[in-house]
Amino acid sequence: MAFLCRGTVLEFPKDFTAREQALLGARFEELYAYATPQPARGVTVNTLRCTPEWFAQHVDFAAEPSSFCASAFTTALDFRPGRHAWHHAGVLYAQEPSASAPAALLDVRPGMRVADLCAAPGGKTSQLAAALQGQGLLLANEFVAARAEILRQNLERMGVTNAIVTNEDTARLAAALPGQFDRVLVDAPCSGEGMFRKEAVAAAQHSDALVAHCAELGAEILENAAALLAPGGVLVYSTCTFAPAEDEGQMAAFLAKHPEFTLCDLSGCGFGRPGEENRAPADFPAEYCRRIWPADGGEGHFMAKLQKAADADTPTPRKAKPAKALKAPAEWLDFAKAYFPALAACPLAGAGEWLLLPAPGSETLNTDKLRVVRGGVLAGSVVKKRFQPAHALFMAYGTQCTNREELTLHDPRTAAWLRGEEIDAATAQNGWCAVLVDGFPLGCGKVSGGRIKNHYPKGLRNLQ
Repeated sequence: MAFLCRGTVLEFPKDFTAREQALLGARFEELYAYATPQPARGVTVNTLRCTPEWFAQHVDFAAEPSSFCASAFTTALDFRPGRHAWHHAGVLYAQEPSASAPAALLDVRPGMRVADLCAAPGGKTSQLAAALQGQGLLLANEFVAARAEILRQNLERMGVTNAIVTNEDTARLAAALPGQFDRVLVDAPCSGEGMFRKEAVAAAQHSDALVAHCAELGAEILENAAALLAPGGVLVYSTCTFAPAEDEGQMAAFLAKHPEFTLCDLSGCGFGRPGEENRAPADFPAEYCRRIWPADGGEGHFMAKLQKAADADTPTPRKAKPAKALKAPAEWLDFAKAYFPALAACPLAGAGEWLLLPAPGSETLNTDKLRVVRGGVLAGSVVKKRFQPAHALFMAYGTQCTNREELTLHDPRTAAWLRGEEIDAATAQNGWCAVLVDGFPLGCGKVSGGRIKNHYPKGLRNLQ
């Protein structure tokens, strides 16, 4: 069916249209009338770097605050955030504004243990990390190995120091870490009906069979999320689809199976509309859930928030084996004392030929039999009796470096740096230095003779 969405003709799959028209009746055309002619573009501010208020005052491109999340902004449709220096510095994450809502609903606070079970590419994960403010522990999991690597790269860019990135089946996580997390986010793999306008493949591959498969997969992940959650903890479940089996129906089935959970009322969240009563059993309080329809300024999202009873039974997890202490190489100690004095006394772990600054608190989690992609911040390696620092070290701790080159957004050296060129040193002295733009890390270089040799990773450079 071709549907006119405020000037945009969109071809919906026939099975989808038939289902939604039957469920919505006369409201179909109202709710599926997209609020904008094209999909909204936006960024989410990384509050590990700055506050949304600071960002709004200093940003050099059009950015309007979003109603979906305090740190989310809507940008112009032609804005390319990946080319902006603040993107490289981890100040912002390119994210459709309504996609920022689920992480905000989780109410993460510093010091908590948080798990994001379907984390790649990392937008919502970076929001959770920012909410922790470096205190507590974040488990960021992605089942697909290639996507887990993208997740690692994004968290590294955002300067996250307290994350463990895993590439696991959620059942293995639940078996190893039962009841270990205060907050769990399940942004479930779904049939993607909210992606019809953004991705043609979403409409092309849509079918009732796909909806059924995704509902089954979501139910499995929810079961494992419930096991990971500590008594009294909170779980947020979200999708970017409209299908009842993946949304209200999924929640109703879960609650029928888990009386230790209570559905939280999201009516005061400030965005979207209540869940739909005719998409779940009659005794299910659908109005407690939240939907974002195309008419609400998003592409399509469903969210539900659940709390586990404080007296719920939880299996006792197997104790983590104490990590073998790694003696700090003299090369690292010399480097750290010169450039990062606060890190010199921090514990180290090995990551192949690399040295790692483990995520604080990670030693208490039993991850020894899990596929861990990265469990902290890569510090560097010893090469020919010299310490070679990692890019990640400067992205995480660049502001603490004793030797810094201070750039600004409109300094021509900034663009040259991101192209991989050497630049003149104005504030940095000979030796390793952190390169910063407006006070935000852009990696590292090595100064000699008034010039900074560029060590910005080739795969990250702006070459156009």
